[in-house]
Amino acid sequence: MRSLAPPPALPEVTVPLMELVHPYYRHYFTGSPDDAHYRVRRYDFGPSPLYLPLVRAYLGTLSAHRDDEYRHLFTLLGSELAANALTHTRSGLPGGTYSLLAQRHRDGITLTCRDEGRPTDRVLGHREREYLAPDPGGLDPSAEAGRGLAMIDALSTRWGDNGQPSHRQVWCHLAYDFADSAWPGL
Repeated sequence: MRSLAPPPALPEVTVPLMELVHPYYRHYFTGSPDDAHYRVRRYDFGPSPLYLPLVRAYLGTLSAHRDDEYRHLFTLLGSELAANALTHTRSGLPGGTYSLLAQRHRDGITLTCRDEGRPTDRVLGHREREYLAPDPGGLDPSAEAGRGLAMIDALSTRWGDNGQPSHRQVWCHLAYDFADSAWPGL
């Protein structure tokens, strides 16, 4: 039996993030309000937290047609959805991916993060769904964990998930007027 030698270690290089984006999709990341004319827009991201600046550029472009306050909050919420996908699901493992899908409505933007779910041996039936819940103490500044969903719960207009841990879809909607968000009161 023939054994294969391990591949040689490759050197680390620095590559501008935009070099990793296909030219057809580069307008998704410009931050320009001229590039924010869409109804639905989706992009798939890789498993490394090093892509988070690209995620923030994408979110900033999705909300570029709004004022700075809306853009900041939308980017914050979307970055949290992406970070949760990387931290808590197979999407953060080598070869993993997650997508951010934006749907623009008259009253705001709905953002859905579709990840590869947590490692599980079986797919849950529709009667066995497990929905996410924010940690009641998550907004406490001394909390060590649980701040992400608590922040999404407090700052988005509404949010939810599909209840499927094996292929999770967590979404949040942020109204343009910040309705039902704790943001204006903070």
